[in-house]
Formats: sequence, structure tokens, C-alpha cells
Amino acid sequence: MHLRDALDDYKRHRGDATRFPGERRTTAGRFSGFDGRLVHVDENGSIRDCSYPLVGLTGIVRSRFGVRPTDEAEPTWFDARHSTQHYEDDTGLVVTDHETEHGVITQYDLTLDEIHVTHVEVSAAEESLDMIAGVGFAPDGRDTRIGQLHHGDAIELYHTAETDYLASATGFETICGSGFDGFAALLDRTPSTYPREDEAHTSGEDVLGGDVYCVIPVENGTATVATLLTRRTDRSRETALDVVRTAAADHDAATLERTAGRRTVPSLTTDHPHADAIGMDLRVLSSLTGQSGLRIAGPEFDPYYAHSGGYGYSWFRDDAETSSFLLDADRQLDLGLDDWHARSAAAYAATQRDDGTWPHRVWAFDGTLAPGWANGRLETNKHEDYQADQTASVVAYLAAHGDEDDHRDVLCRALDALDDDLAGDGRPVAGENAWEDMTGRFTHTAATALEAYSAVAATDGALDDRAAEQADAVYDGLDDLWVEERGIFALREYGPNHDAAGELDERCDSATFALVNAHREYARVGRVDDERLDRLVSHITTLVSALRRDPNGGAVAGLVRYDGDDWRRREQAHEKIWTVSTAWGAYAAGSLAAMLTERDDERAEELAATARDLLALVLPDGPLARDDGSLPEQVFDDGTPDSATPLGWSHALRLATIALLDEYAMLEPHAVVAND
Repeated sequence: MHLRDALDDYKRHRGDATRFPGERRTTAGRFSGFDGRLVHVDENGSIRDCSYPLVGLTGIVRSRFGVRPTDEAEPTWFDARHSTQHYEDDTGLVVTDHETEHGVITQYDLTLDEIHVTHVEVSAAEESLDMIAGVGFAPDGRDTRIGQLHHGDAIELYHTAETDYLASATGFETICGSGFDGFAALLDRTPSTYPREDEAHTSGEDVLGGDVYCVIPVENGTATVATLLTRRTDRSRETALDVVRTAAADHDAATLERTAGRRTVPSLTTDHPHADAIGMDLRVLSSLTGQSGLRIAGPEFDPYYAHSGGYGYSWFRDDAETSSFLLDADRQLDLGLDDWHARSAAAYAATQRDDGTWPHRVWAFDGTLAPGWANGRLETNKHEDYQADQTASVVAYLAAHGDEDDHRDVLCRALDALDDDLAGDGRPVAGENAWEDMTGRFTHTAATALEAYSAVAATDGALDDRAAEQADAVYDGLDDLWVEERGIFALREYGPNHDAAGELDERCDSATFALVNAHREYARVGRVDDERLDRLVSHITTLVSALRRDPNGGAVAGLVRYDGDDWRRREQAHEKIWTVSTAWGAYAAGSLAAMLTERDDERAEELAATARDLLALVLPDGPLARDDGSLPEQVFDDGTPDSATPLGWSHALRLATIALLDEYAMLEPHAVVAND
């Protein structure tokens, strides 16, 4: 997304009640791509790369497709209002049916590594048609100083390192430069039309700039175009042209279906509980995985940080939590994810800093430091600008992934870092929270430290005694955060730079759901006494009640992040529902039910019912899921999805909850769903 796109969107949505102007949303449409290039196919059939965070290449930043009668110049652009879209079975093939005045036009989109193929069938039309396309590329992320080379049936667009190619199986009847109007149009309050409708332009626009307008002949009722993203040093021009031409020529609808069928996520059967949800969870997590093996939080929708700090990065908290959830789910459901687990462990070892910590966020394509604001460990005298839970989350995963000997050096350095952050009272010193909008001494941070130390202590290796001692200290220190009057653990103790330093912030915070899994882990190496168990039951039941919202008579329901959360409300007067918080609540309730079951505690049944209730809200047929079963980060009261979509953390939590409830036979009997 470039500034002109952002400004155009701002003009269109500046007065919208639920859309933040200037963003490039992915809350509608579908994605194609596994472990590499990621392409968003909007409901109107337009395609756009969300690939840069994953492969380091920008590719397509805007596009529009349509048809026109061969003897006319007036195009019919595909329109989301008259289109329907679905995945072909459990593959990454996106099928979009467009209702047009000429008949139904079917569009097929599939991403194959660095190639993306768009195939259009117009045989249902009542007249002879041509396909038309406006496609804008941004090699090296540039929107200027781009060059074009026209090779007959293929177009090359380049800047310096990145070169992108567009080829047609039937060639091009017309190729001309296109794009947005000039500076005056940028300042005008009226949104622009893309591609530009008038044909008046200088000859230089045909070869200078990233946008092309193409008329593509239809032969035998079909037309196919393919795009290739590559680095100039990776292959010669001749090789690249051969690759992209072959991709366009060799893929009709049947070929795309067969190819997509060979590129599915690990196969599921009807024996898997909620197979439709599990399939989508694995699809999402695979599509968000970069070349390094690290995952981005979600597709980037706000590259100018207009309303957020960006999402197309790898956070070690999100990624390591996801890795742990995948590991647990795989062990229960036998999903065949050994390669995923090994890649994650290798990526964490490669990105650990010399002081044992992991930085705020990195690029998923190579693990190098990405822009962020919580890198206090890399700066001077800025210790509070650090999130210790990120390091703790990685430690917990590595300890669970293999024997201590497998990761001893990494874990030893990481324990040194955790020890350095632990105060004399057994709780981490002040830092940033999981939501990255406060500083203080957080219950969530303490919970992740407890889980990390306990996980290492349970490895029965050279570090276990040291880790067990620290786990005991954190367990005891959590008592300081108990709020008797509310029956919960506090959100935080205010840090030294706050006016209320040393006092407790007594609000409910969904991040403190992490306490349950931390105590389950601690129970392997220490004793969770009856008083602490009672407090956990009180904490979880109170949180679920206090954070639950059920606006509009149940059309939307779920949990908010924390009391008083005012982020991304737009015109809404109160907190928004988050799928992460809702799924986390389901997982925590299920985890606590498991602890209670192991103690023959009758309260397990009520907690299991809570877990099922919250899980239902994020299942594919629940009110918080989109029609394809994917989960946005947030939802407005009217059901409008918002922010990063799909969000990987939410999908990992949903998958882990299904596996946990299945392990303890807490799912409803009808929970087995065919994955069709």
C-alpha cells in the first residue's frame, strides 16, 4: 500500500463509523499462499500482495479486473456487491463468481510459491468478451522510479533488487501505463478511480511507473494471467520470463484444482473434532509463516501506522505462544507438524541476542530487527521499554519442544535474562505489558515467568534445580497481586514512574488468563495449594463475567481485552470485543477444568461449560468468525470485523482449546464436523 492508496481510502471512509480511513483492510476476501508469498483476493476479485513481511518482496499493491465485449471499449468491472467467493475444498484455491450484465464470470486464484495465477472463465457469457486488468506493482516498495520492459506476452517491472513479471497465456491486445491522477487529484476531496479512466497520458507512462492497463484476449472461453516476484540476482531475465509464461500457459481451472489439492495443510479427517476450524487454523498459521520460520501477527493493513503500530512483523510472544499451542495440539490430534516445531526452535535460536533476550519484533523473512518501540534492552537506561514476557514465552516453548540438552545454551542465556528481570519479591520488574499500551509490573508478565521457569524445571536436566527455585519464588510472589475485594489477580502493580507507584491496578485484564496455564505447568514441579486453586477459580469466573459483552441481543458476543480499553473504538462508546481475549478465556477455562478434573473437583464441570460456551463464539459458525471461518482481531458491536484479519494468535488459541477439550473429553458429542 502506498500513500496514494492510503489517501484515496481516507477520502472514501473518513466519515465511516467502523472503518478507519487510510487503511488497506483484509477483513473481506480470502488469502492464497502457504509458507511464502501471500496474496489477498478481495470479494471483487482484485488481488494484492501482503508478501513483503514474509519474503521481502512487495509485488502487487493494487489491481482491478473486469471484462468487455470485444467490439466495445466500455469495461464492466467486477463488483463485490454482485460476487460470491469460496475456497475450493480445504485448499488455497480461491474461487470468485461474478454476476455481470454479460453473465456469470468465474475467477480462480492460486498462489504457488513466488507465482500467483489468476484464471478467468467467461464461457457462460452470452457474447464474445475480452478480459481487462489494471495492475500496479511496487518493486522494492517503490511507487516511483519504476521501469517497464514489454516482452510481447509478458511485462517486466523493475527498480533495483526486485523485479516483477506479468504474463498472459493469450498475450495482450493492449498494454499502456495507468495509475492515479496527478498532484491536483491527490489534494481533491473526491476519491480517485483506478485504473485511470481517461487515456490521456505521456508516452513515458507506458514504460515509467508500476501500473499497467491491459486488454487480454479470451480464447476458448478463458484467459489466464500469472505474476512472478523475484530478485534480480536470483535468476536471469530469460529464466524468469520462461517461468511466468509457463505458469500462465499451463494452468486452467482443472489444473489449478489439482495443483491446489497437492498443496494443502496437513490433512484432516472427520475423526478430528471441529475439523473445519482446525483446517482453517492450520491454513492461517501456514500462510502467515515467513521464510525464516517465524510468523507475522497478521497481514499488514496499516503500513503508515495511521491507527496502529503495524502488524506485518514477528513478535516473539505471539509466535512462541502459537508454537506452544501447535505443539500441544499436535501431540493430542496427531497433525504431523514436526517440521513446523523444528523450524520454530531453529528460528528462536538464530534470533536470540547475546544477553539471552529476544527483541521486540523482527522481520519474518530473515529474522533481522524490525521497527519497534520496546527495544529497551538495545538502548541505554530504558529498561521499562522492554517486554520480558516475550523472552519467557520462547523459553516455555523451547523447554517443551525437546530435552534440555537440545536447547541448553539458548535456555541458559535466556534464564540469565529472566533472572535479571526478577525482583527480590519474586515478580518481574516494571516493563511493558502484552497489549503494549502500559508499563508496570504485570500479572501477565509474572505468569509467563512462572510458566517458563516451571517448563525448564520439568526437563530434568542441568538447569532444572535453578529453574525450580525461581518458579517457587514467582509462585509465592503472585500473592502480592491478589485483590481480595474483587476476587481477582490485579492487572498490574503500578511501576516506579507512575503517580500511583506501588499500588495495584484492580481492573480485569484478559491477559491474566495466562495464570492458569502457568499454574498447570508449575504443578509438574511444585504444589498448587488449595487456596491458590480457589483463587484461580474465582479469578477466571470473575474475569469471564466482567469482560463479557453481548450487544444487540446476541448477534455478537465475546470478551473485551480489559476494563476501560479505548483502542480503535471509532464511534463506539465502549470496549470492543477481541477474538484473542475470547479464545484465551475459552482456553483458560478449559485448562482450569483440566486441573480440577485431575483433583476430582466438582467445579470442573462448570468451567468446562464456560470453555465450550466461549469456544462456540469463535468457531466457524460463531458470531466472531468470518464466513470462511477465519478470525479478525476485533469486532464492533454491529458485527463489523476490524484490525488484523486473520490474526494468527486467535487461531492458535482456538486450535489449542479444541485439542485440550478433546483430550479431557469436554467437547460436546456433536463436535465432530466434516471438513468439506
